Amino acid sequence: MSLTFSVGDLTIHRVIEQEISFVPALDMLPGLTAEVLAENRAWMREARALDDQDVLMLCFQSYVVKTPHHTILIDSCIGNDKQRPLRPAWHMKTDGTYMRALNAAGVSLGDIDFVMCTHLHVDHVGWNTRLENGRWVPTFPKARYLFAKQEFDYWSEQNAKAEVPPFADSVLPVVEAKRHELVGNDHQIGDHVRILPTPGHTPGHVAFTMGRGKDDVVFSGDLMHSPLQTLYPELSIKFDVDQAQAAKTRRSFLERYCDTDTLCCTAHFPSPSSGKIRRKGNAFVCAAV
Repeated sequence: MSLTFSVGDLTIHRVIEQEISFVPALDMLPGLTAEVLAENRAWMREARALDDQDVLMLCFQSYVVKTPHHTILIDSCIGNDKQRPLRPAWHMKTDGTYMRALNAAGVSLGDIDFVMCTHLHVDHVGWNTRLENGRWVPTFPKARYLFAKQEFDYWSEQNAKAEVPPFADSVLPVVEAKRHELVGNDHQIGDHVRILPTPGHTPGHVAFTMGRGKDDVVFSGDLMHSPLQTLYPELSIKFDVDQAQAAKTRRSFLERYCDTDTLCCTAHFPSPSSGKIRRKGNAFVCAAV
């Protein structure tokens, strides 16, 4: 399995932090029935999307994209030294997996020009910051961190009611260091990087499309977590803030890229995590390339 691939004039590196069994399928997807799970169990296990206990297997990763002009990190994963007591595999983690994966891709912390977060959930902002002398500081010293304004405003409001730990330790320190930009959905970086609004999982969730003048690749974030959701786009996960909107957004996204040459790089599908969207009856598959 290659962790580095080229699309158009882009070079993309997968930086994997964990690929693990996560949440039981019937718990993660409230609309999923035991019958539908049974119908799909064989191919999902073969694809390593489901373990022997019917728990969904998810990959937690960043993508580093080198355009002709910039080096961009998309979603910064889980992070180290963070208080995450509800997730033992993430709680006060101290391993070197992520940094080794970055190094293996030939990327140093100072190489990153932009950090772009599809949304501000715990497993997409973790390496925004690292602990240095007891303080949270931006991990990527030269990078500008781009946050969708609608998403940032939503979490600011939530954090004002009660502290949201990932926002407090992985987003606000970047703001305090003045390394951030709040951007609208029309924001672009050069002639290669654009924002595609994909609300539902969170109110300000976005996908990122890249390519000169066309969408050579799209990074879908948490628009979908399991390949089962391409076959059943109406299945939303329990963590979606608006499950009905998430389902509508997902089908619209899949229709948009169905039977095109655009490579879809997902946040959480099992390796290889990327493929091209193809129609299958009234639904879709993400076919590995």
